Amino acid sequence: MTGDVSSSARRLEAPLIRTDRLLLRPYRIEDFEHLLTIYGGDRARFIGGRLKPRQVWDGFMNVIGHWPVHGFGGWALELAETGDLIGEVAVHHPVDYPETELGWLLFDGFEGRGYATEAAIAARDFAFREAGVATLVSYIDPDNHPSRRLAERMGAVLDPTAPTPNGDPCLVYRHPKP
Repeated sequence: MTGDVSSSARRLEAPLIRTDRLLLRPYRIEDFEHLLTIYGGDRARFIGGRLKPRQVWDGFMNVIGHWPVHGFGGWALELAETGDLIGEVAVHHPVDYPETELGWLLFDGFEGRGYATEAAIAARDFAFREAGVATLVSYIDPDNHPSRRLAERMGAVLDPTAPTPNGDPCLVYRHPKP
C-alpha cells in the first residue's frame, strides 16, 4: 500500500478540531476503557460483532498509528460543553481495506442528536483539505440504516462496483469532496 499523503503533511498525533458542539481530539489511554465497553457490547453488531479486548486494543493502536504513517487517523469525540466522551470518528486505511475509509461510532445514548454527522463532516473535510486524501468511502453494513442515512446526508453515494474489505458483504458509500 502506498501512502495517501506526502511526508510533509504527516502528523505525530491527531490535530484538535472544534465544531459547533464537539471536540475531535487525540486519543488518551483512558479512552481505551470506554472503547472496550462499546466494542464489547451490542453496538458492535454492525462491525462484525463483539470484539475481544485484544481486538479493541489493536484497533485503538491502529488508528493512533495511522497519524505518523498516513497523516490521518482516529479521534476521540467529546462534547465541547461538558468534556464527556461520546464516541469516535476515524479516517483510516487498514492494510486489508481497498480504500481509505471514514467511519464513526457513538456511545449508547448519544445518537439522534446529529453528533455523528457533525464529527463525520469535520473528519471528511480534514481528510480532503488537510491530509490530501484522493478518495474516501464508508463501508457500511446493509442493515445499519442510521449510518446509511448519515452517509447520504453527507452527500455520499452508493458505489455498487467498489471492492469491499476482504470481500465482506457491506455497502460502499463514496464521499464527494466538499
